[in-house]
Amino acid sequence: MHTDRTSTTRFPVTVDVALRAAGWQPGRWDMRQAEIWADTLREHTSPAGHRHTVFPAAVEAWAEFGGLRVTPGGPGRQVAPATFHLDPLHGLHHARTLGDLGRALGTEISPLGEETDTAALLAIDTQGRVYTIDHTGDWYVGPDIDHALTSLIAGTEPTRLTTG
Repeated sequence: MHTDRTSTTRFPVTVDVALRAAGWQPGRWDMRQAEIWADTLREHTSPAGHRHTVFPAAVEAWAEFGGLRVTPGGPGRQVAPATFHLDPLHGLHHARTLGDLGRALGTEISPLGEETDTAALLAIDTQGRVYTIDHTGDWYVGPDIDHALTSLIAGTEPTRLTTG
């Protein structure tokens, strides 16, 4: 049996494989790109005056995982594994939606990326909790980025927060 000495115990094997195939590796950290995204989001104001909030949990998630296009293989546990692109600019024009959800949850929320097959918006709050927002409602994906990535890649059904 072949053992991969570069594997980590941070993620389950299938999740680790999908993340590495997308270009992630332990220690990946692109703060320069994360700051570019932060500045772009901070500078954007919607026509109705809505603005994005940017905070450390979002910037750290962007620095480590930003830019990855993840395409999991195989069946999911409960739902199909999500194909997603971790680029906060997918949420650029959703400042009001994210602000509304943040107020409902008593926190602030920043964009994280998009599920590319469904166009569901991925978002993160100040505590690092991850959500997805689609035409059917708002969903809780995980208590932190690691759990959220594991859930998305493994096909674990998220918890519904609201109905559309």
